[in-house]
Amino acid sequence: MNIGAIFPLFYLPPIEFFSKLQSHKQQVLIEKNEHFPKQTFRNRASIHSPNGKLDLAVPVVRGSKTHTKVQDVKISYDFDWQRLHWLSMQTSYRSSAFFEFYEDAFAPFYEKKFDFLFDYNERLLEIILKALKLNVNIAYTEEYQAEYPELKDYRSVIHPKIEGNYETKPYYQVFEDRNGFIPNLSIVDLLFNKGPQSNQFI
Repeated sequence: MNIGAIFPLFYLPPIEFFSKLQSHKQQVLIEKNEHFPKQTFRNRASIHSPNGKLDLAVPVVRGSKTHTKVQDVKISYDFDWQRLHWLSMQTSYRSSAFFEFYEDAFAPFYEKKFDFLFDYNERLLEIILKALKLNVNIAYTEEYQAEYPELKDYRSVIHPKIEGNYETKPYYQVFEDRNGFIPNLSIVDLLFNKGPQSNQFI
């Protein structure tokens, strides 16, 4: 029986996120009422740069501490992080097989300013699911609940500081000859390298 699951909303989520999402795609609940936890994938992603793994973080407005609901966290534009993120992606993936194929879909996210991190991540998720041709039945929490006995809970499982048991299926990466294969990076690493075949690797 396909049980449902509750997920956090991440910035350019790691491959593991989509592997688990696909396993529960008939019933997916996205958490929007939790208190914003710091140093998670909710506002950071990892890509494969010429120098190895590179973390990209979306800065949030000061005061977005533990008592701010994740849906209320505002993005900070005190410095031009959008330009930095897009330049980093271009440097990392311009020579990949499918960067140009997806470039027009992602570029607007590094030009237009979004007020809220949740809205930004939500729109990015829509683009990624479309690129993966992954149909997921998504609903959103109406209030915070610490436990969901009837759902698989991934809110704190997929975390940059927690080594899980997920194993990435190997695929070609642009700088693999220099840095070796780096597993479970942001889904954009897989998309830019494998394109329409990406869903075979999640």
